[in-house]
Amino acid sequence: MTILKIENISAGYTPESNILYNLSLEVNEGEIISVIGPNGAGKSTLLKTIFGLLTPKQGKILLKDEDISGLKPFKIAKKGVSYVPQINNVFPSLTIQENLEMGAFIRNDDYTDTMEEVYTLFPVLKERKNQKAGQLSGGQRQMVAMGRALMLKPKVLLLDEPSAGLAPIFVSSVFDKIKEINTMGVSMIIVEQNAKEALNMSHRGYVLAMGQNVLDDKSDALLANEEVGRLYLGG
Repeated sequence: MTILKIENISAGYTPESNILYNLSLEVNEGEIISVIGPNGAGKSTLLKTIFGLLTPKQGKILLKDEDISGLKPFKIAKKGVSYVPQINNVFPSLTIQENLEMGAFIRNDDYTDTMEEVYTLFPVLKERKNQKAGQLSGGQRQMVAMGRALMLKPKVLLLDEPSAGLAPIFVSSVFDKIKEINTMGVSMIIVEQNAKEALNMSHRGYVLAMGQNVLDDKSDALLANEEVGRLYLGG
């Protein structure tokens, strides 16, 4: 069943120009979708538009058949979409515990069980829960950011470059955690420069170029595609 559907959206940062042009994409329940492509293709812009940080100039964004196009980010979050940006994705002056609590600020129920689920997923965060996020390594900060996003118990998680700037040992760990989160029933869209690794853990992938979807297929088919390999996967 389709949980998120993007229909022919165009969007940009100024009224005069667009970054995305008539782009369409679907995410089924339980899927990991990777979005790959060169720098400037519009991958991060796509995530920002889904999450309401940018308003589509045309087209629709449907969450389980409900049109969420143009809603404010906090309303989209309440409906079950969480977003982890590439940079500035933690509150460095707050502790790990406080960062996670901030992730649940729009909930009006008891989130104790969710907090424990996050700490079970990321044991190192529980060990250091009173440490300020600004004192953590890049990989640990990424875990805090993902943990905070999970505090809303999202149906869909948007991840923008989760491995960017991380040491190789943390890249592997973050990707393992992404797969584990997916087994919890969370659908995902991942924008990732490490395209080969992203496709290896995804169900399907979309290739963006110049703000348009130029190809989509099952991940193993994209990995086997010689042109995709030459242009986007390093040969």
